[in-house]
Amino acid sequence: MSKRLNNRTLDPDEIFADSQNIPGFDKYQFEGRLEKPIAKSTFTSINFCFLFLGGLLLSQIIYLEIVKGEIYVSKSETNYLRALSIPSTRGIIYDRNGKELAWNDSLTENGNTEVIRSYSEMPGLGHILGYIGIITADKIAGKDGIEKKYEDVLAGVMGVKLVEMDSKNQVASESMLRPPVNGKNIKLTIDAELQSDLYNILGSVVRERGFGGGAGVILDIHSGETLALTSYPEYNSQILSRGEPEDIIKGYINNKQKPFLNRAISGLYPPGSIIKPMIALAALTEKIISSEKQIFSAGSISLPNPFFPELKSVFMDWKAHGWVDMRRALAISSNVYFYTIGGGYEDVKGLGISKIDKYANLFGFGAKTNIDLDREEEGMIPSPATKALNTKDPIWRIGDTYHASIGQGDFQITPIQAAVYAATVANNGLLLQPYVVIDDSSDQTPKRGKTLAIPPEYFKIVKEGMRLAVLEGTAQGLSGLGIDVAAKTGTAELESNATKLVNSWLIGFLPYNNPRIAFSILLERGKPTNLIGGVYAGRQLLEWMLIHTPQYLSR
Repeated sequence: MSKRLNNRTLDPDEIFADSQNIPGFDKYQFEGRLEKPIAKSTFTSINFCFLFLGGLLLSQIIYLEIVKGEIYVSKSETNYLRALSIPSTRGIIYDRNGKELAWNDSLTENGNTEVIRSYSEMPGLGHILGYIGIITADKIAGKDGIEKKYEDVLAGVMGVKLVEMDSKNQVASESMLRPPVNGKNIKLTIDAELQSDLYNILGSVVRERGFGGGAGVILDIHSGETLALTSYPEYNSQILSRGEPEDIIKGYINNKQKPFLNRAISGLYPPGSIIKPMIALAALTEKIISSEKQIFSAGSISLPNPFFPELKSVFMDWKAHGWVDMRRALAISSNVYFYTIGGGYEDVKGLGISKIDKYANLFGFGAKTNIDLDREEEGMIPSPATKALNTKDPIWRIGDTYHASIGQGDFQITPIQAAVYAATVANNGLLLQPYVVIDDSSDQTPKRGKTLAIPPEYFKIVKEGMRLAVLEGTAQGLSGLGIDVAAKTGTAELESNATKLVNSWLIGFLPYNNPRIAFSILLERGKPTNLIGGVYAGRQLLEWMLIHTPQYLSR
């Protein structure tokens, strides 16, 4: 029995014990397949790759988010949100009569439109108006004159808008963050026609008579309003604002006549004999001399030299005048008379330099008038201190006092100071502050300074002397106009490379009995033989005013 069992051949189907018990079981599905288990090292490699790639991704996320995050945020905002400036409209500048002097125009080139500043072509307005220049890519500002001094008023405030840009760099939306505030208009005290005529007169005399330049100022003595303030030569405001033509701008820079210098407020000049009314008022107030006392002018005075008695210091008059009192001395401009009352001679003590300094300060010399324009100079009053500071010889001598008494030496003033000084004499000592912009929000109360402590009767004497100068003295060229003028001339000597030159001055006021305006005219660096200067220019000016602007000559 058992032998049979051992020799029995096994059916392959018996290997699959369940083949008969599981219907449909495919016993041939494993036919020809070799099975082998997966090694553990394979799983380790796969895990390492996943960890490496994950770490690399995480480090890149950290780098972009933390290290470069702010940069990409900024780029994103710049790309899609932009803050743009909206320019404000600059204010217009008018003269006192409503004439436009500076305004805005539109200029279109290559399809682009921009706003440009335009200026009146009338001559004589360059320094008073100034010009504008580029400060940044989207900002301009005043660079001189009214454009600079009143920049905050004229410019207004730029606006800002937020612009959203799409991926094609096209505007998707806009929103106003701050609307622009346009600049305010400004009205000047200047009469543009009067100023242009004064400029043309100065230019004509400068060119024809060989002067180096000139300046003129006209003031309303009751309000301090500046009716005209001009300097020759000038620059063109429009050319400088637009920056072309370049050859003209280079010409301005290289011009020896200095067209960028506003001589009316920035030019410093010895006053010469126009200082003599102040010296006379000081001498009367300090009881140095009476107006009737006469002093003899033989053409010079001489002082002995304390170190060399045989040598004398001689101080010249421009001619021998004989006996002159104060009124006559003012009319003919006697140097000897003013040497005597200024520095002292023989029985006249003289003011001395300290009192000359005192009264020069009272009349506003050596200080700014505070006119509402930039770059005003203070000037200089001669004194022992200024001499010690500015010269190699620090010793103050009587000759220095004599020179100060006739407006020479270290005396330096501006034409605007000279005009204010003339107005102060006309006003019996009332010192006004000049100005060039009318404030429409005010009642135009005069910008008063101070009233000098000098009796009115002394001003009367000095004004009579200035009137006599027109009737029979050095300012006779202003007589016969049909209106009474009081004036004082001045010729200040200069030396340049051993060549003598002179400045020609004229100050005055009118009408004499009821003054309305005061003026100063300066012509600089002319030949000493030239007999045509300030008086000639002054007559042309007053003749023009009598015809074209009589309203300024009567109340």
